Amino acid sequence: MKIGDHVSVLDDDLAGTITSVHGETVVFRDTHGFTHQYQKNQLVLQNPSIYEGLEIVVKKEMPKKSSKKHNKKPLILDLHFDNIVKDTSRYSSFERLFMQREKLIETLDFCRKNHLKNLEVIHGIGDGVLQQMVHDVLSAQTGLEYYNNAILHHESGSVTVKFD
Repeated sequence: MKIGDHVSVLDDDLAGTITSVHGETVVFRDTHGFTHQYQKNQLVLQNPSIYEGLEIVVKKEMPKKSSKKHNKKPLILDLHFDNIVKDTSRYSSFERLFMQREKLIETLDFCRKNHLKNLEVIHGIGDGVLQQMVHDVLSAQTGLEYYNNAILHHESGSVTVKFD
């Protein structure tokens, strides 16, 4: 190591140009003009010429593999009552809500049993009774996350469910 050489400190983010050498002690000035004193064994010569002529090889990144089951579009459950039964006029509002709740729970169990990762539950935008029931059922479940498909809670007509 001699005056004018560029050095960097082994265990610190510090580099500079040697201004003086006193036995095993080296004094150098960093890029901000500050002087530092280190032992020779704590410094490394910076020699960018050793990298000249080296060919840089860029390796292709292997595509990330995922199972076909996880690439599928989400299962869609439409809880509109006319999708559940043929004659909607035969049921009271309480029976309708109960049947929609049972259909939701049955579908959640199906997704877990078949290791499906995504479910979209369509409840529509009505007076919010069905939407509230869907959120109540989902919040009581474990091992899943759910969120509305719109920014505002009351404007969303569906909920996306992701299973762990």
